[in-house]
Amino acid sequence: MRRRVDDDATVVLRRPAADGRGRVVTRRRRPPWGAIAGLLAVLAGGGGVAWLWLERAPPAERTAPPAERADPARLADVATILANRAETLAVFRLADNPRILVLDFPSLAEQGRMLNRIAALIEKAGLPRDRVLGEAELAAAIAARGETAETFYFGHNYRVSDLARFFALAARDGIALNDAERRLAALLADTGLAPPGPDGLPRAAGEAAVVSLSAAEPATRVAAGRMAVDPAMRAAILRHELSHGEFFTNPAFAAHVARWWRERLSEPERAAFRRFLAEGGYDPAIEEVMMNEAMAYLMHTPDPRFFGPQALGLSAEAIEDMRRRFREGMPATWLSRVWPRRRRQRSATSTIRTWAATRPARPSRSRSAAR
Repeated sequence: MRRRVDDDATVVLRRPAADGRGRVVTRRRRPPWGAIAGLLAVLAGGGGVAWLWLERAPPAERTAPPAERADPARLADVATILANRAETLAVFRLADNPRILVLDFPSLAEQGRMLNRIAALIEKAGLPRDRVLGEAELAAAIAARGETAETFYFGHNYRVSDLARFFALAARDGIALNDAERRLAALLADTGLAPPGPDGLPRAAGEAAVVSLSAAEPATRVAAGRMAVDPAMRAAILRHELSHGEFFTNPAFAAHVARWWRERLSEPERAAFRRFLAEGGYDPAIEEVMMNEAMAYLMHTPDPRFFGPQALGLSAEAIEDMRRRFREGMPATWLSRVWPRRRRQRSATSTIRTWAATRPARPSRSRSAAR
């Protein structure tokens, strides 16, 4: 019988062989003993080292991935943060807005060591916006203002992208960071708010904010007239700084603040805020700082040692009317739920007389619109 030939020249299909009874015979392929023997001979000679390396190499599945560092931030509400008694730096995520990281320092001095140079870069009037001050330059700038490292600011608040800029400028110019600033960079990485980029510098991962406050000081120190934080001040500082955190992370709230500042305040009212804020060292040329701080002082600073009608030279009725205008059309935020309506401030006169400072304290700092 003639064998069929496949017309396709590229693939030849062969029919299986059959025995005399028509059964298909399957041929068993013999192992390539010759090739195996040759390979064993090579390994017995110069290839022995390769065989040994293969034997000792750990399998891929045994290699564990690098361990991720635990997030140091604890989820907490406002009451929990205020109840904290910080003996070392405590780190919280605000339960009402986890994009806000809260740093609770044991003292104003430790807070300043980590954050004062950042404040100088971001918004302090008369200081450069394009470079990080050296330690000696910062000390001289603070002294020239009659301040101390403790009172440079009572609380801080920053966009994480602004913190990343601080570290980038310091690296660009070879400015050495202190231990507290290096710890801040590590916190940004560990919390995932600004993990290091290819160059090792923090890179902001979306809009987030870092705010801070310090522990309340012993009553004896406060009574002695030294610049210290008592429980009522601590509560006011936290509320003030958290309102900035909401401004940085909630675009609808930030847009409302901008409309109120530009459209619902008169120019004399804006000028009064600018004067007040400039006295505290804020740069009045940065419009976003002005509107952000005006909002925080007016709506979220319930301590007359920090803010009251006398700060703007206006009547209590005029201040309340500003607040009314701010509440109109305000988008729903957790701020309204936690602090539904501030009570009218008691007269600041008697409180201020018991306070040794000769000028109102400034609890906060904000961000620079120049970035």
